[in-house]
Amino acid sequence: MAQYPWVKSYPPGVTWEIELPSKTIHQIFDESCAQYADRPFTDFLDKVMSFRDYKEAVDRAAAGLQKLGVKPGMNVGLYLPNTPHYLIAFFGILKAGGRVVNYSPLDAARELEFKIGDSETDILITLDVAALYPKMAAMRGKTRLKKLIVGSIADYLPFPKNWLYPIAKKKEISSWPRDEWHMSFKDLLANDGKYTVHPAPQNLWDEVALLQYTGGTTGLPKAAMLTHGCVVSAMTQGEAWTTPNTTPGTEKVVCVLPLFHIYALSGIMLGAVRNGNQLILYPRPDIDLIVEDLTRKKPTFLPGVPTLFTAINKHPKAHSLDLKALKICMSGGAPLPVEVQQSFEKLTGATLIEGYGLTETSPTGSICPIDKSVRRAGSCGVPMPETVIEIRDMENPDQVLPPGKEHVGEVCIIGPQIMKGYWKKPEETAKVVFDYPGSRWKGLRTGDMGYMDSDGWLYLVDRSKDLIISSGYNVYPRMIEEAVYEHPAVDECIVIGIPDPYRQEAPKVFVKLKPGASLTFEELKRHLEGKIGKHEMPVALEIRPELPKTPVGKLSKKELKEEERAKAQAKAA
Repeated sequence: MAQYPWVKSYPPGVTWEIELPSKTIHQIFDESCAQYADRPFTDFLDKVMSFRDYKEAVDRAAAGLQKLGVKPGMNVGLYLPNTPHYLIAFFGILKAGGRVVNYSPLDAARELEFKIGDSETDILITLDVAALYPKMAAMRGKTRLKKLIVGSIADYLPFPKNWLYPIAKKKEISSWPRDEWHMSFKDLLANDGKYTVHPAPQNLWDEVALLQYTGGTTGLPKAAMLTHGCVVSAMTQGEAWTTPNTTPGTEKVVCVLPLFHIYALSGIMLGAVRNGNQLILYPRPDIDLIVEDLTRKKPTFLPGVPTLFTAINKHPKAHSLDLKALKICMSGGAPLPVEVQQSFEKLTGATLIEGYGLTETSPTGSICPIDKSVRRAGSCGVPMPETVIEIRDMENPDQVLPPGKEHVGEVCIIGPQIMKGYWKKPEETAKVVFDYPGSRWKGLRTGDMGYMDSDGWLYLVDRSKDLIISSGYNVYPRMIEEAVYEHPAVDECIVIGIPDPYRQEAPKVFVKLKPGASLTFEELKRHLEGKIGKHEMPVALEIRPELPKTPVGKLSKKELKEEERAKAQAKAA
């Protein structure tokens, strides 16, 4: 499409117009299982399972779920870490006709109780680990939950790990009663795998495949309704972008990001399904094991968030290992600091690209070309195939702003990957989803602020809710964070706005230092002089041993904002 300036930045062989398969997620899974039957699909703590193994287990899960009453329109919950149970249950639910509801293992009891009721979850699958089972068992009688299916990590460990695990990890395992409310994951799969096949719907963009609760927001969680159509579109966009640089059926992909999050679910797990690639599954983010496996198992893809690449950069063993098998690394979930990107590429020789998307976009939006020679510092890339990105005026959302750094506005994404809407929240849906003239696809108002250059490269400035209004000026925390990261003592940083008697609101910097480093507020201000404007200069610095993070591992401002709000209220009282 010549009218889109970003197309000229596309890699050779990649076009804006692509063919979107009219298939369900589980149909694509079955096709890959047939094509790559004997190809390893997962490596879970050295237990390798093939696509054929998964096809058999998924069919059994579908049959078992249908025996429990799962049918079209029914929602089934997953409260699981990255283990084979998740993949088997995910595709099994879809084959049975149900919809997947993802639950975060970091959810507090109150959040779990709300989500069970809000999503109308009657059946849920979890593990017997102490970090999960007790919290979900406590929902018995308090919620509508009628059946809890319980698996064990030992179910899919190689010998002798499967035998030693219950002994070595005894304190981490919860016992559970064998009664009508409970069912073992093994019993769910104890059948002949014959299930009722439901015909694919006419309109895949109307058929909801999963409810994905959005994180990092205030108030009650909202579940994005992601359809088969929008998820398959995101899978196809990712495949189109990486195909020129990969060989389907041969790649190994690190999967340490949690599968209950859309980035790992769509971009990593379903991307591997689509391309016949192997997933190296990690049930928890063990950085020592990941660094060891980068040499031992030689993965070629490493998707992550900035904090993962920061951890590898500073890991003492990483600098002495052979990491040349890595080809492409992908950062998402949060802005990637330039210093982190450059250090990682120097360490590994791999290409680290940044992408941008949201839960509501399944999660594709923009992405950087893999060719380093066309990279633009600070940009999160160009719109993906079949995707249009516009910068719209915050006050007049129908007005598209011209390119240029001086025209910061709300990032709006239009494409086939846009969610159907928010579950049971039509008013919230109407605030963000809009019709786009001349297109059959919907648009999404992201709430993110940014600008585009004349070639269609996107630059994120900040979340609109993170914007600081200081003495009437717009102050973008990310701009300050980028400058703070340039200080050699800084490992991680977060900037938020705090009440200020003179400026109404002013930036405060929270920093985690590198080992053995020190930093005073005066030193930080001297470092920032000339890098940011006077109106952007922070009024406070707080050093912390750790900064709060979301379940995906990206830095989280929510907790710090709540702390500062409480301090201000206490001071006012």
